Amino acid sequence: MIPFSLLAVVLVFLVGGADALSGYQINCGAKSGKVVGDLTWVPDGPFINVGNVSELRSPGMMPMLSSLRYFPDTSARKYCYVIPAKKRVKYLIRTTYYYGGFDGGNAPPVFDQIIEGTRWSEVDTAANYARGLATYYEAVVVSTGREVSVCLARNAATTSSPFISALEVVPLEDSVYSATNFTAYALSTIARHSFGHNGSIVGYPDDPDRFNRYWEPYDDGRSPVVESQASVATETFWNKPPVAVFRRGLTASRGKGLDIQWPPASLPAASYYLALYFQDNRAPSALSWRLFDVAVNGETFFAGLNVSTAGSMVYGAEWPLSGQTRITLTPAPDSPVGPVINAAEIMMVVPLGGRTHPRDVIGMEALARGFLNPPSDWSGDPCLPRGNSWTGVTCNEDLLARVIALNLTNFRVGGSISDHIANLTAVSSIWLAGNNLSGLIPDMSLLHHAVFLHLEDNGLTGPLPESLGSLPRLQELSVQNNNLQGIIPSSIRNRSGIKFQYTPGNNLS
Repeated sequence: MIPFSLLAVVLVFLVGGADALSGYQINCGAKSGKVVGDLTWVPDGPFINVGNVSELRSPGMMPMLSSLRYFPDTSARKYCYVIPAKKRVKYLIRTTYYYGGFDGGNAPPVFDQIIEGTRWSEVDTAANYARGLATYYEAVVVSTGREVSVCLARNAATTSSPFISALEVVPLEDSVYSATNFTAYALSTIARHSFGHNGSIVGYPDDPDRFNRYWEPYDDGRSPVVESQASVATETFWNKPPVAVFRRGLTASRGKGLDIQWPPASLPAASYYLALYFQDNRAPSALSWRLFDVAVNGETFFAGLNVSTAGSMVYGAEWPLSGQTRITLTPAPDSPVGPVINAAEIMMVVPLGGRTHPRDVIGMEALARGFLNPPSDWSGDPCLPRGNSWTGVTCNEDLLARVIALNLTNFRVGGSISDHIANLTAVSSIWLAGNNLSGLIPDMSLLHHAVFLHLEDNGLTGPLPESLGSLPRLQELSVQNNNLQGIIPSSIRNRSGIKFQYTPGNNLS
């Protein structure tokens, strides 16, 4: 879990539209689409079915910050947006928060945010809100299926309702941050700065940075700022930075090194993806190159970097850092000019928290669709992260988690039991007693680990499946107080070592 974000806050949003190919820009709590320029942000209703909405009324507020969705249900283990996605595509996910005192309080709540089965970061926007600013967080993940879930959850520090103002889920080109093993890790943005600039830079719509990353201004207050004389073909760079970040930079005079503290705040001990961007700012000529070494906290990051007007990028995919970080550029003895740096971005490498076995996901999602009034947190990953599984669902602790118990006793759940309950092949107990379930008891012959099956006190109809008697570990079968009919299968009637209850109620013989 990331305890902080160094991302500066901008109240400008430029990318709009909504489909699985171009991505989604979602205005949380909005009743209709909101247009900024010629682009539209969509309301969040199609992506979530829990929570309440609130409108904020402040003069001059950006449309995407004028509404929010909040989650007062303290019993829910998480509150999830589920966004259509393409399988195995890399996505940039950005969450934006502006409190606005929607609940009558003086300070925004603290809570967690979750992507798929991984606890991504803690959300604490108090410092920015005190300055009248919104806060955003970014992560980069690769989808494992046809949906991506982004969830909020209470933690020990949460004192009021979690909330969210905007959510963006936008696909990235394959080359972006491609050195990261996204089957095992996600990236969480800590800082992204363009050096020597006075204002924020957003790539869209003039540059290949179509996924709208924000580059905040940074000036150390000591180093000279230089203007670039040549354009950079940024489409050749893996990470597709916007052209504008190369137009200014920090430098040092000939023979002098450049030493800057960046990012501005202290880092927790972790591995980081660190990318640095450079361009010789002078007009192209025989001398339009710069040669220098790059060090991070005294360790060589890149030796003999030869920077021309075409620009350069160097990166470390898993660079260990902690505390204050310094970037030092040392010129080669014969370099005609001092070193220069134009931009940098740093992202924490976040180990993925695992995921639920796909067959269990299919089974649990089918159950959720078949039920009426399931628990409000039956969305997102059924098992993960630990402590935020669906209500009534118990899972093992394998990296590919399996559902081992389901207990919704007396939850007033209606609807029917999906045939896909047979997908839960690791489950040992199913307790669905005391609800309003109707329809047939499905075939559960694949549930070889089932020990307890309690379906009593519902409105189930039809026969008692003979396959229930073939479950090798079954010890308790309770179906009383339903509307079952027919003959009790001999595989159940004649089986020893099973506690079988079918009366009162039913018409079984």
